[in-house]
Amino acid sequence: MADTTIDPTLGPVLARTGDERAVLESFLDFHRAMVLRKARGLSHAEASRRLVPSLTTLAGLLKHLALVERNWFPCLLAPEPGDVYLTTEEEALASFTLEETDTVEELAAAYERACARSREVAARFDLDHVVPHPQLGEVSLRWIMVHLIEETARHAGHADILRELTDGETGTL
Repeated sequence: MADTTIDPTLGPVLARTGDERAVLESFLDFHRAMVLRKARGLSHAEASRRLVPSLTTLAGLLKHLALVERNWFPCLLAPEPGDVYLTTEEEALASFTLEETDTVEELAAAYERACARSREVAARFDLDHVVPHPQLGEVSLRWIMVHLIEETARHAGHADILRELTDGETGTL
């Protein structure tokens, strides 16, 4: 008997008997949506407020995750002229740094565009497709997807905490 307390509209719930790709895509999209949900409804000042010693802010998470999406999907799987895979700790740190001209709305839109591009690129390849990686040697699309689930979920957890510290809002949805 199905548990009627589980929201059946959640992608991972719907994909619970799907194939491997459907499960991976649904979990990644779920965590992407949670990060966006945690930033929505906040002013830019609230989303940019530093609540922890690091540069981690809700707005900074959006900016960082947009870079992560571009770095792992288009740059590795379908690089265009001028694309450079970023590898240094300094580049990762800089991806959290907000510019004076950044707004939470623009950062959210840029993240959504990066996610859409990632989906588009990933759809062209089988999970077993392997590409060279500048630090790891080679990685498969499957590995990239699992890594992005892990990274996005970790940052969704950070976003949960930052949102609760900002205005007390809690919960997944």
